[in-house]
Amino acid sequence: MADADLARPAPGPDPATDGLEVFVVGGAVRDALLGLPAGDRDWVVVGATPEQMSARGFVPVGGDFPVFLHPATREEYALARTERKSGRGYKGFTFHTGPEVTLEDDLGRRDLTVNAIAQTPDGRLIDPYGGQDDLRARRFRHVGPAFAEDPVRILRLARFAARFHDFEVVPETLALCRRMAAEGEVDALVPERVWRELSRGLMQERPARMLQVLADTDALPRVAPGLAVDGQLLAVLDQAADAGLPLASRYALLCSDSADPAGLGRRLRASNDCNDMARLLQLALAELPRAGRDPERVLALLERADALRKPERFEQLLAAAQQRMPVDAAQWTAWRDTVRAVDAGAIAARHADRPGGIREAVRAARLAALGGT
Repeated sequence: MADADLARPAPGPDPATDGLEVFVVGGAVRDALLGLPAGDRDWVVVGATPEQMSARGFVPVGGDFPVFLHPATREEYALARTERKSGRGYKGFTFHTGPEVTLEDDLGRRDLTVNAIAQTPDGRLIDPYGGQDDLRARRFRHVGPAFAEDPVRILRLARFAARFHDFEVVPETLALCRRMAAEGEVDALVPERVWRELSRGLMQERPARMLQVLADTDALPRVAPGLAVDGQLLAVLDQAADAGLPLASRYALLCSDSADPAGLGRRLRASNDCNDMARLLQLALAELPRAGRDPERVLALLERADALRKPERFEQLLAAAQQRMPVDAAQWTAWRDTVRAVDAGAIAARHADRPGGIREAVRAARLAALGGT
């Protein structure tokens, strides 16, 4: 495991933080310890008040609890806080900040031990919950019983499993997640939050791990009812990741065996491009084997897939379909280009005296062109 050396400040004093107790926390520390590129740094400030932060030039941006932007770096600095469950779901919390809240109090409210490690500006690590041991052992373990108060943490756990796919979820954490699902906590998740975590997980290196963890925790049928997942589909999702397919294609593959992908998309509030690709992939999987070299069927599928107006999306559709069946993508791309090469404008000009026949004439020319390939 690499040394974490991400919290060291730039040379010279920083008047905004001079005299404050500040710590880098969370994912940046975790990733640095794993030898991975660290993303944005999140800072926790201990022993300060919102008024003191504002007086130093920090800009408040937090909603439920005080978060500030550094006046120069624009990095986020949050006051150390604790939280108390006050309602159902992931929004039912009362937050408390104050000079008396310690760093250990703040770290204790986090989800997983590997995300509950802090680092001082001089590089010293503070790890009260054994996160470094869990990083070495390649395991995910919840920090404490407060994990059960926020169902989003199940989604985050599944997403982390897709990213760090050689990590195992410890049995105690799996059991806690199952209890949360059984008690209905997962039912309180709003679709937007489910989609945010699901879409991020699909773009990880092993998206199948996310689905497997959601299934193992009994959360999958609650967050995505009607989603059909089996071993073959899980393998397909990982193949799509290996192929570098975009989110819309991976989501379409996820839905490819579902009876009602449109209904699932509405429930998840999936993006329009993902819903469109899911619809088109089911169409392609049904029609590609039937088309053969029949110009009528080929043109019909090109038209229904809107391949002429959206050629790049059609190529992504073919790449997604290739994960489920043999597809001669080069041939279909050539047919698309043949049809696009037909000069519809010239045909329209020749039929200016009878506009009602233009569409039929264009289609006949496209069929003739396909018949010659």
